[in-house]
Amino acid sequence: MPSEKITVSLLSVAAALFLAIIKLVVGYSTNSLGILSEALHSGLDLVAAVITLGAVHMSDKPADREHQFGHGKVENFSALIEAVLLLLTCSWIIYEAIQRLTHPNIHVAVTVWSYTVVLLAIGIDITRSVSLRRVAKKYNSQALEADALHFSSDILSSIVVLLGLIGAQMGLIATDSIAGLLVAIIIVFISFRLAKKAVDSLLDKSPKEVEQQIKDVLKQNHEITGYHDLKVRSSGGDIFVVLCIHVTPDQSIQDAHDVASRIEKQISESVRFATHVTIHIEPEGHSELIHVEEAIS
Repeated sequence: MPSEKITVSLLSVAAALFLAIIKLVVGYSTNSLGILSEALHSGLDLVAAVITLGAVHMSDKPADREHQFGHGKVENFSALIEAVLLLLTCSWIIYEAIQRLTHPNIHVAVTVWSYTVVLLAIGIDITRSVSLRRVAKKYNSQALEADALHFSSDILSSIVVLLGLIGAQMGLIATDSIAGLLVAIIIVFISFRLAKKAVDSLLDKSPKEVEQQIKDVLKQNHEITGYHDLKVRSSGGDIFVVLCIHVTPDQSIQDAHDVASRIEKQISESVRFATHVTIHIEPEGHSELIHVEEAIS
């Protein structure tokens, strides 16, 4: 298991815990809904970070008798859970914001600590988001990508809260509640993006970019007459590819096998993370054949 994935996950847990605590303390002491909403956001980020840590640990386990395609779907499932947690955050923020807007006699004490905690949070969120995205891209980890998205949403919402604090200090108390509502809107948007991507992976939706890359490889390969039944699915950081190629009927089994092996290697080299490529061979003449020269539409 890549230790880098575990390390970056552990650092995210520590960062989320630290931010949740300081936001909660400052939020209660200043009675700022914006900061309290951020504290709840960071609290759920902590839960999400812990889930991510567990998912990363489990997903890298090798395939076994019960899980013959590996454990990669754990990452996709954890990303879906994170999206649900983010949506739960919104319900409390929206409710509390509406209460404060309809009862505007709540005092918000803006202190130097209010600004300090928000600026500190922005700095930590930027650092964690960049680090998580780098490792997520390196290992094609949807769980780490979801975690990075969490910290990215924190950056946006913290900026909104900062503007709300400035407004509150100028006597515009409603700006704090409005900031809380804007945080909720940001979280809803992020959540739906996370959920859609996770559900697509769980339902084995074919990644269009990857599918096109494979078609390009096949189009350039003149050792086959065509192909059909191209199927692509992702599971965690792995991409599974299955297809049927057509060769001329007079080719020997050995020659056809060598052609399939070369194409498997070409696909693996062309498509990053395509670690499982399976090719079936059929003689020319199959009715469902997609001719190579017509493959790219």
